Amino acid sequence: MSGLPGVPSQRSASAPVLFTAACPDCRARFELSAGALRLAIGASARTTFYSFTCPECEAAVRKPAGERIVELLTGGGVRTLRLHSTV
Repeated sequence: MSGLPGVPSQRSASAPVLFTAACPDCRARFELSAGALRLAIGASARTTFYSFTCPECEAAVRKPAGERIVELLTGGGVRTLRLHSTV
């Protein structure tokens, strides 16, 4: 398991990519598959984030995603939603 939040770890060539995450509510640390995460890319850093449900306490978690996290999540197969401005 990687020590950096959002950084994928691969156990073998055939194993799925897993991402480490932590819940700010219950403070649990765990690994999530790409299917358990969602990435939203907005027009600014404020509107770009990833989200998941904590497997321990079932809290909905939303965290900001900078450029590096976006790269890692998209490269690891996380489903991505592109948010468009209505201006």
